[in-house]
Amino acid sequence: MKTTKELIDLIQLKQIDKLHFEGNSITVGSPNVYGGQALAQALNAACRTVPDDRHCHSAHAYFILPGNLEKPIHYRVQLVRDGGSFTTRYVTAEQDDISIFVLATSFQKHEEGYEFQESAPEVPQPEDLMSWTDIYEQSKGFLSERVSNFLGMPRPISFKPTVIQNPFDKVDLPPKQNIWFKFNEMVSEVSIKQFTQLLAYASDYNILMTAIQPHASVAAFANTQMASLDHAMWFHRIPDTFNDWFLYSIEVESNSNARGLTMGKIFDRKGKLLATVAQEGLIRRIEK
Repeated sequence: MKTTKELIDLIQLKQIDKLHFEGNSITVGSPNVYGGQALAQALNAACRTVPDDRHCHSAHAYFILPGNLEKPIHYRVQLVRDGGSFTTRYVTAEQDDISIFVLATSFQKHEEGYEFQESAPEVPQPEDLMSWTDIYEQSKGFLSERVSNFLGMPRPISFKPTVIQNPFDKVDLPPKQNIWFKFNEMVSEVSIKQFTQLLAYASDYNILMTAIQPHASVAAFANTQMASLDHAMWFHRIPDTFNDWFLYSIEVESNSNARGLTMGKIFDRKGKLLATVAQEGLIRRIEK
C-alpha cells in the first residue's frame, strides 16, 4: 500500500446491512492489526450512519485484543443518540464474534463560535528534512532487522522527523517529538469525512514510540513490548488543502506501571490546529 487511494479503499468498509460493516487489514510492519486502521475503519462505519451535514468532533477508543491480520473485522454500529445538534454512535469491532476494539464517537453540525488555539511550534520545514525512506536507504545496513523492516515498509504516508536521533547513542532523549507527515498521491476528490478518517489513521503513528524517548538509554524498539491501550481524538478544524504536509507535535505526559501517556497536536502548514490526540499505551520491558 503506497498511495492515498489505496488507503481510502482500505478504510472504506463493505456494508453488510444498515449497521453492520466489514473490513480487511494491511500490515504496517507489525504482526497485529495497526491501531490506526481499526480507528479509521470504525470511524468510517459510524460516519455512514449519520447525516451528511454532521462531522466527527471527538472519538474515544479502547483496544481490547490484538487483531488478526488474516481475518476480516466486523464493525457493528449502535445508534446511541440523534439530537438537534449532536449525533452519538458506538462501534464494536469483532473477529470470531469476540470484541477486539470499541469506539464511542460524536458528530456535530457546523456552528459559529469563539476562536482560539495554541500556536504551532517553530520547527524546520519539511523540504529541509529527510524522510523515513531517506533514513532507511542511508542506514539499512546498520539497523536491526526489525527496525530496518519497519522503516522500509511501503506506506501511503511519508514521514519527516524534525530531529533525527542516532539509535546507537544510548542516551535519554527529550520527552517530545515533532514530525511532518503527508499523504502520498492525494486524490483530488476527498470529502471532509474521508479526511477525518485519514487523520485518524495517521494519528496512531509515532505517538507511542515517543513515550520511550525519556528512557532511550535503556529502552528501544527491540526490547520493549508496545501496544495502544486507548486513543482519544478531537477534531477542531479543516485545512485549506489536504495535499500538503502536516505537523504532528507530540509530548510525553507520564510513564508509570508499564504504561505511557502521550498527547499530540496536528497542525497544517499554516499553523492551523486541526486535531488533538491523547493515547495511553503499553510500554513493557522485555526481560531476556
